[in-house]
Amino acid sequence: MVGDDVARLVYLGLLLAVIGGYFLLSGRHQLGKTLQQAAIWGLIFLGAIAVAGLWNDLKRATHPQEALVTGAGIEVPVSPDGHFYLTAMVNGVKVRFVVDTGASDVVLTQRDAARIGLDPKTLNYFGTATTANGQVMTAPVRLDTLSLGDRVDRDVPAVVNNGVLDTSLLGMSYLGRYQIALTRDQMVLKR
Repeated sequence: MVGDDVARLVYLGLLLAVIGGYFLLSGRHQLGKTLQQAAIWGLIFLGAIAVAGLWNDLKRATHPQEALVTGAGIEVPVSPDGHFYLTAMVNGVKVRFVVDTGASDVVLTQRDAARIGLDPKTLNYFGTATTANGQVMTAPVRLDTLSLGDRVDRDVPAVVNNGVLDTSLLGMSYLGRYQIALTRDQMVLKR
């Protein structure tokens, strides 16, 4: 703590002592009731401090932010689970991706592949990918368009995962087209 913080803490402590002393003296005939009310106000005060201290975390959890295109690039806020998510247009359809710098490729779930016009049942799953859950079979595909913000890329290589995958992955084969700046709260993609 710096000097100003110590001075504020001493001031607040003295203020609390004066106000608390007033209530104790004015209610000395009903000391039990006064202490009960003081305890209630103390809990209300601590609750207000907790909400104020956690406000940004609560706001992020209840209202997750979408990526924002600015002059600095595409700003992607961290989600409450610690990952970065982007919604991109793939072949004209919105697809939600987890930004995965550990993934080599753009990886589509079978559900997202079907949504963008591919038939997962007719794809040739001859590729393999090593994941945290072991090896899975993949089918190479080409995406007609992949758009992030105002950037449109055509004929983008990707794979469709034949295993269990909840969210499509935006891997390094696509992310390598951007400069990536990472902080604790956000990722910025810039071309």
